[in-house]
Amino acid sequence: MIPWLHPGMSFPPVATALMEPNGLLAAGGELTVSRLLEAYGQGIFPWFNPGEPILWWSPDPRMVLFPVEFKISRSLKKTLLHADYKVRVDTAFARVVQGCAEPRSADGGTWIDAPMMTAYGALHEAGYAHSFETWMAGEDGEELVGGLYGVAVGGVFFGESMFSRKTDASKIALAHLVAYLGRYGFGVIDCQMKTAHLASLGARAIPRGEFRRLLEEWTQQIPLPGAWGEI
Repeated sequence: MIPWLHPGMSFPPVATALMEPNGLLAAGGELTVSRLLEAYGQGIFPWFNPGEPILWWSPDPRMVLFPVEFKISRSLKKTLLHADYKVRVDTAFARVVQGCAEPRSADGGTWIDAPMMTAYGALHEAGYAHSFETWMAGEDGEELVGGLYGVAVGGVFFGESMFSRKTDASKIALAHLVAYLGRYGFGVIDCQMKTAHLASLGARAIPRGEFRRLLEEWTQQIPLPGAWGEI
């Protein structure tokens, strides 16, 4: 059994999260800016399907990417050097979230529903959520072809989702995110769940306890203020 969060109720200790499904910690609560920041500061994130109650997770192990360990393949390096694209930051946050919400297949669904879009839009307006956007020339001018979004707390960037409409478009955005975070002294990117794709980019799984220690260190860093602007 997991606890039901009522308004104003604190999260339970992450050590009480279930082993199966891995990391399920609590249900209920609300998707306010304050609640989300409380969650991220403890290594907790919301993830649930439309129609379900809000579910909160803190998996063990935790997938993370240290900026200095980011792996750029030969093909991606070639794309970064020669492709006709531009990367912008925080100029189309809502469109990036909408792109991430698009089903990956014809019969697929999405966990990014209207309440989640509203919640992260509020985090963006408050200066905590950011988008990295890949733009390319199209028939009707520049087109948004990929990107990612996440939440910054101190020196930690909590990655949420990414999307591509052109080959490597999300990887281009990720490469620029990594460079940006490295330039401003961020310590770690939270990737949440372990996947082979993330591992191919240099991410690795670490114990939840180690992740919590990283949070204690890096979330105390003075954050970059407001919208991050052009890169």
